[in-house]
Amino acid sequence: MKFIVILVIFLKCLNVVVGVVPNVGDTRHEREELMRKFLKKQEGAVKLIGGSGGHEGNVEILHGGRWGAVCDDEWDENEAKVVCQQLGYPGHVRATHSGYFGEARRKFWMDNVECTGKEPELIGCRFDGWGHSDCGADEAAGVVCKTPPAQTPAKNLTRTPVRPPKYRIKTGQRLQMRLVGGRYHGEGRVEVQLNEVGPWGVICGDGWSLLEANVVCRELGLGYASMALQTDFFESDNTTKRILLSGTECYGNETGLEDCQHHEVHLAGEHCSKGGRHVAGVVCVEKMADLVIDADEIELTAHLEDRPLYYLQCAMEENCLAAKAYEIQKTKQDWHLITRRLLKFTAQVRNAGTADFRSHIPKEQWEWHMCHMHYHSMEVFATFDVIDGNGRKIAQGHKASFCLEDNQCDEGIEARYFCANYGDQGISVNCTDIYLWNIDCQWVDISEIDYGTYTLKISVNPEFKVGEMSFENNAASCTFLYAPGFARVFDCKMARP
Repeated sequence: MKFIVILVIFLKCLNVVVGVVPNVGDTRHEREELMRKFLKKQEGAVKLIGGSGGHEGNVEILHGGRWGAVCDDEWDENEAKVVCQQLGYPGHVRATHSGYFGEARRKFWMDNVECTGKEPELIGCRFDGWGHSDCGADEAAGVVCKTPPAQTPAKNLTRTPVRPPKYRIKTGQRLQMRLVGGRYHGEGRVEVQLNEVGPWGVICGDGWSLLEANVVCRELGLGYASMALQTDFFESDNTTKRILLSGTECYGNETGLEDCQHHEVHLAGEHCSKGGRHVAGVVCVEKMADLVIDADEIELTAHLEDRPLYYLQCAMEENCLAAKAYEIQKTKQDWHLITRRLLKFTAQVRNAGTADFRSHIPKEQWEWHMCHMHYHSMEVFATFDVIDGNGRKIAQGHKASFCLEDNQCDEGIEARYFCANYGDQGISVNCTDIYLWNIDCQWVDISEIDYGTYTLKISVNPEFKVGEMSFENNAASCTFLYAPGFARVFDCKMARP
């Protein structure tokens, strides 16, 4: 009965809103269309949650009448652009990762989303399939959209408060730090104190990642971060401590948390998604892996190959080609005869650290790929980007760790990781994993780019999902010269993903 009353009121109000003139057919159609939207949620609709205004937050998408989260694997500027445009904002400011606006509140609907930036809606981008995901709650993808100018507000948008800016601790303020509640001295929730006076407080877990955790472990002299936690697991009592810092962001090489960015201290508690029960924690270890990519091997092996789509069908299932290839497959009857131009190269990755490199995903959660007949232990082990002079990515590739193993070890070192027969995957200390140029997906699809000079950037562990001593040597940034029938990759330098 209440619903009927509300519906009648809605219909009467609708007459006023749309300016109904009695007995006009097109007005009736408009009313029916608005009623349809009112009574039924639209498939593929998106919304932002957890932010301080409607222009920012973690992304949720509607599927089958239910809202779900989006995982941050391969989430970048193209996806953020599509979401903000779909919501009616004039553009995007940035894409966010690691549950920047709080942990995912619902099941993940989308993972490994790949957009070109031209799609009208996020549902039009490629992804792994509804509900297929290996992501944890702290891997929620988000966006910060541009807000329309006050004098020309966007249609159907209400201006909302802007998220508080981030500042460094003011000069002269010292930040004390300790770990509390752990099972041993190298783990626990992170507590901080300003100027060595006043009460100790905690750090909001929103957006807390290995980059921030590494700074904490290093500052405390506890080695390296193996885990960055957003949890209340380390609570030692029932009291909820005051949140002193929120929105903490570190580059990863800072000497202390006071050098990282965060919201203003007096606003910290207001901008934490779950309050004092959602705090930053770390697990520190003395030994850690450290991946180093062989830039010389990339220069020596880079070359072009034109290959028909018929031979790339397995690679297409793993999203290893540009968006145009999938469009061709859908629209052209002879699609399998059309060739794609691939920039191929060999990638050698050495573990120069003091501990083995292992996937962050438990073995029982590895994904089996039927076409290639192998398991993926990491969704994104490597990314390959072609970047123009304006810093814009114009071609992209990625590599799942379908066979993370010891292909070559130093003299006296015994190989321990093998992919065959569902074996353990990893890279031992002083061993090298080799992805040869003739392996599927070991390329960038450059079929649509113009001739010219670009930057080729090849990165491993690009999303910082597995702890390392340093991420400064995880990428090779090279000059890429592309001419008719010819390509050259040279002047490679070590870089950060």
